[in-house]
Amino acid sequence: MLKGGVPSSALPAHSDVAFLFDLDGTLVDSVYQHVLAWQESLQQANIELATWRIHRRVGMSGGLFVRALARELGRPVAAEDAERLQRLHAEGYLRRIGQVRPLPGARDLLDFLTSLSVPWAIATSGTREGAQGTIQLLGREGPISLITREDVARAKPDPDLFLAAAARLKVPITQCAVVGDSVWDLLAARRCGALGIGLLSGGYGEDELVRAGAYRVYEDPADLLRHLDEVGVR
Repeated sequence: MLKGGVPSSALPAHSDVAFLFDLDGTLVDSVYQHVLAWQESLQQANIELATWRIHRRVGMSGGLFVRALARELGRPVAAEDAERLQRLHAEGYLRRIGQVRPLPGARDLLDFLTSLSVPWAIATSGTREGAQGTIQLLGREGPISLITREDVARAKPDPDLFLAAAARLKVPITQCAVVGDSVWDLLAARRCGALGIGLLSGGYGEDELVRAGAYRVYEDPADLLRHLDEVGVR
């Protein structure tokens, strides 16, 4: 039984796991705002790229996105053009933050983990400015352990973000569960030895997430909350 989104029958928790959450598409419904911001930035640079191709790259760092774009175009993208595209994307996303909402169960999940003293952090390939604006939607009080692109040398699918988040929590990475909505999250989790948990709320299919390394796949944060016992919280 659930009461206010939290398992009302839960016994005092025992957990040997810490949670490292992606942000966009995992805790907040923002993937398509990022897609539209990238589309807008590309159009301003007179680059045509199908929307579905943009969606498949969301979750990467901006730099890797532009590198993938160069492959799609069949030609290199100059460094100054790459910087301009990333800046335009960041500006476009910030203009759309008002459209973003928390995903179902996100607030309840974080509240429940906090009430049980289960460590958790957020690790995102986005910028700190964009992440902080988005995190406000989660209604958290007090400091949050947040790792962003500026804090590491390489973003997803490299594991640096999750390694830094585990270090921030002072928890071994092998004791962490990475929760993400994209194959890039789960590839990064696999590379650093963390348990991968996939969510369908970012638009990737279950089979894709499993192939990338997900131990379990749930619909959204609310579904994960109902099944926390399956991932080590009991």
